[in-house]
Amino acid sequence: MVGLAGLFLIWEVASQTGLVPELYLRPPSEVLPAMVGLLGDEKFLRALLATVLATVIALLIAILIAVPGGLVLGSIPLVRRACMTVVEFLRPIPSVALIPLALLITGTGPDTKIALAVYGALWPILFNTMYALDELDPLHVETARAFGTGRVAVLTRIALPSAAPFVLTGVRLSFTIALAVVVSTELFAGGTKGLGQFIMEANSGGAHMDQVLAGTVIAGLVGYAANAGLERLNAKLFAWNAPRGEAS
Repeated sequence: MVGLAGLFLIWEVASQTGLVPELYLRPPSEVLPAMVGLLGDEKFLRALLATVLATVIALLIAILIAVPGGLVLGSIPLVRRACMTVVEFLRPIPSVALIPLALLITGTGPDTKIALAVYGALWPILFNTMYALDELDPLHVETARAFGTGRVAVLTRIALPSAAPFVLTGVRLSFTIALAVVVSTELFAGGTKGLGQFIMEANSGGAHMDQVLAGTVIAGLVGYAANAGLERLNAKLFAWNAPRGEAS
């Protein structure tokens, strides 16, 4: 809270003293009341809900794709060697760079922002799942196989529970990526309802920069709340995986 208060103080001083043009960077004393006003605006709340819903849908789809994919890549060396070149080629491509192509293929509907968010959110979950299997204790696997446990059962009963804390960390990272991609797509697509479209409309003409910044702050708060919630969930579900000092 001290750090946040310090940030707002620097922001206020920079705006009020003319260090940055007040026309473009409205001070917090104007942005925060505008933010409170937006939270009572039904149109804005609908846009915010559309953004959050698209982000959650994209994240769930990414989990359904990335977790099985990570388990396969992490447990079958032949598949991993065959696929990693393609994976490493696709991973650095920013989702935002694919917006023009996605708009041409799927139009400006919600499918576009969800698909791009899935693409962006996929990689942290995939790699966290895959590399979690590298940390799996071979003794656990060998013990299970000694009792006649098959490959699929080893993955579901031993590998997946062991990788679960890493997967949740990947999910936490992917939520913020998905949110950023969804808002960016709404901002560039124009016709896609959501927080990005609201910011774009408020920015037209430059007369409502307080609302633009208020919408941006709210987007940051959504990401912060999701990250904090997932961190708390991780601490509750996987306390056994926390460092000794942190767990106490």
